[in-house]
Amino acid sequence: MENLLPRLAVPLDQPNLSPTSLFDPPVDQVWLEIGFGGGEHLVAQAVANPKVGLIGCEPFINGVAKLLAEVEAKELTNVRIHHNDARDVLERLEDASLDRVFLLFPDPWHKKRHHKRRFVSSETLDQLARIMKDGAEFRVATDIKNYSLWTLREVRAHGVFEWQAECANDWRIRPDDWPGTRYEAKAGREGRVPVYLTFRRKKRSLSAE
Repeated sequence: MENLLPRLAVPLDQPNLSPTSLFDPPVDQVWLEIGFGGGEHLVAQAVANPKVGLIGCEPFINGVAKLLAEVEAKELTNVRIHHNDARDVLERLEDASLDRVFLLFPDPWHKKRHHKRRFVSSETLDQLARIMKDGAEFRVATDIKNYSLWTLREVRAHGVFEWQAECANDWRIRPDDWPGTRYEAKAGREGRVPVYLTFRRKKRSLSAE
């Protein structure tokens, strides 16, 4: 936390931050994980995709410490970390700069009066639409039925992302290139069935540009 985190921290002192500029050696794409938990998914993606830069955001210190330990042990050069709310990073990234975004098992904020705190909202979808490239993927996983329905409703109302499912297995079965997490395994043991939603950012219109 004292030595490695400062070297991997995303700088927030400049607007229009180019995410590719954070990585050395250079990367071909940049992916963002919002709330990486213990970091299992992010580490697996970083190992499997050495030419992809991974930015992970997580406010809880235990998760950050676990990720740092894995980064050090595996000598990963393609990971950067923001130890706080992901919205801080969303606000500063330049337009059309991300190739993929992950939101895996976010806090569902069960009580109705807390629904406004849910990450998927018109405001955050606006930011994601701005910083994601045309055709970029937005992957969401949840084991809470109400949250999956909420996500589908919010995304459809927003209108910039298209759900990619063509059959039930597309959202029932986790794709091979989508590593699992400890939280996901725990949910399965406790009888909660995860849902895997993949959306794609629509192509920008000439009028929008």
